[in-house]
Amino acid sequence: MIRIKAVFPRRLLALGLPTAWGAVAMTYKLTCPLAQQDGLGARVATSAVFFAVGTGLILHVRQTLLRELRQIRRVAGVAQSVLLRPLPPRIDGLNIAAAQLSADRGATVGGDLYEVIATEHGVRVVMGDVRGHGITALGTAAALLGSFREAVHDEPDLGRVLRRLDRALARHLRERSREEHPAGGREPENPVAEEFVTVLLLEIRRDGEVRVLNCGHPWPYLMSGTTVEPLTRAAPLPPLGPFPLPPDLSAAPAGRLLPGDSLVLYTDGAEDARDAHGRFFSLRAALAGALHTQPSSPQLVLRTVLTALRRHMTGTPSDDIALLVLRNDRAQGRGSRPSGARGGDISGSAARARPATTQPTTHL
Repeated sequence: MIRIKAVFPRRLLALGLPTAWGAVAMTYKLTCPLAQQDGLGARVATSAVFFAVGTGLILHVRQTLLRELRQIRRVAGVAQSVLLRPLPPRIDGLNIAAAQLSADRGATVGGDLYEVIATEHGVRVVMGDVRGHGITALGTAAALLGSFREAVHDEPDLGRVLRRLDRALARHLRERSREEHPAGGREPENPVAEEFVTVLLLEIRRDGEVRVLNCGHPWPYLMSGTTVEPLTRAAPLPPLGPFPLPPDLSAAPAGRLLPGDSLVLYTDGAEDARDAHGRFFSLRAALAGALHTQPSSPQLVLRTVLTALRRHMTGTPSDDIALLVLRNDRAQGRGSRPSGARGGDISGSAARARPATTQPTTHL
């Protein structure tokens, strides 16, 4: 009831002002003797009246559009916080920082997705990139994230988590195809065949062992000591969508994330960013530069990379960019306490501090 009372005066004002301006113009034209004359002074006065009326209508429409735009951005901001929930600064002994840059100035959400969840099987991470960007990719990203958030707790094997994501994507594309191209209720055989999603799944166990499954996504960088190297150079699987998954989906071992080491996950928009001369951005070089700053916390690494990106690019990026930094802050020789909830092991000064990144989409 309170919302109705608040909205009704605004709607009444939106309809009443144009009507009042129009009534003023018509009244002047029909009743004012000056408006009936053909002299130069009369014409100037009439033109001035109608110019004032037109200006008032334009200003009113402008204010209405700006108000609607602010409302749309507020709604998009809520969607952003639901889709990419702000990550806590610490999850099960891992220090975390993340950010997303949207290629669409009209949207605060894009087609990139990420999530970090502590489970009894270890900390599980997803980084994905939906084909396209902006609002059109939001539904696909939401379908995959919703499936991931359930599957990581239910499935002991990372391959079965990936199969759940594949089924969720196929189901979402079928539903979208039926909405866009209704065909008498028949199930479309190849729903939105050109759609695909690159997906990287990581599992970081309590002893630091890392296991991976990669469907067409860039491999993360491992920051260890003074070196920055790809986590692995193995050939990834094809992206989700166009091709069926192979029968064997065993997660591949990718070494260990030792205490003090960091993993940097990203979408290809980061390394595809170009400067005014068409040169690509070197994420690896930016990460190497971040190693020279001590202490190189995930928040500082993320800030360094974003600063380098802003200096490199001219205007907005051509594609959405997502960055996720994970550092192993577990004590040497101690297993982290298992947690069945997202971010359940949040303790110490990191828990009391405000998260360094709350994942607001940043427009460059």
